[in-house]
Amino acid sequence: MSTVIVLAFTGLGLGALYFLIASGLSLIFGLMHVLNFAHGAILGVGAYVGWWAASHVGGGPGLRLLLAVLVGMATSTVLAALLELVLVRRLYDREIAQVLVTVGVGLALVALLQGIWGTDPRSYPVPGWMRETIHVGGAAIPQGRIVVIVVGALVLAAFVLFLRHTRYGLIVRAGVENRAMVTALGIDVRRAFTLVFALGGAAAGLAGALAGAYFGTVTPQLGSSLLIYAFIVVVIGGLGSVTGSAIAAVLVGLLQQFTNYYAASGLGDLSVVLLLAVVLLLRPQGLLGRPV
Repeated sequence: MSTVIVLAFTGLGLGALYFLIASGLSLIFGLMHVLNFAHGAILGVGAYVGWWAASHVGGGPGLRLLLAVLVGMATSTVLAALLELVLVRRLYDREIAQVLVTVGVGLALVALLQGIWGTDPRSYPVPGWMRETIHVGGAAIPQGRIVVIVVGALVLAAFVLFLRHTRYGLIVRAGVENRAMVTALGIDVRRAFTLVFALGGAAAGLAGALAGAYFGTVTPQLGSSLLIYAFIVVVIGGLGSVTGSAIAAVLVGLLQQFTNYYAASGLGDLSVVLLLAVVLLLRPQGLLGRPV
């Protein structure tokens, strides 16, 4: 029984990481219809800049991790906003160009990270208390897993509250349905869309910092490897549904962990792809997506 509990918490922790990345992707695509392939690289930049900042200050690992999170989120937020303002804003009606530009930016950012800090993994500041364990049902669970799960739940609640109960959330949703009408009312929809991109970047920066603490290291390919699963989560959950992404992230994380343990190591990835295929066959719009 303790093995099942450990696998469950590990899967939930991994699912929370997937959700943090997928939430930004889902928000940007669902509201603005932009597939941002640079999202993973933005996560990587946030993780590396946070790591660099934490490596150049004193204090304990806890303070350094907090600094890494704040600096990483700030960097990713600014980077995502600049991407929308400088490049994507001019391409809202040209979907192929959006894909090419964001893929190019993603590749350039990864190359930039490799050029500055090399390709070797870098150790991330992880407080000792995150490595300590608590006992749940007789199983020893690392507290770091609990932190990631709690942060994922808080981000989900924050996004839902923003979209449903704030003025900007209302403007964004109305702008997606009918941008011309909202603009005619004197509301600057472009500013709201830039805000959505910035929020997605902030979530990516947070995911990068927590992924560094979760795995203990960061590499230039960290964002790219996680982005693949984030896209799968977004498709399974339903394009544009943040809540659907949360449900899908939990399913993917748990399925991956249990399959790797009870079947064979490595089959977890295959099981995720099979889950994606089954969902697309039975419900093409995803779990909580709108019918096309």
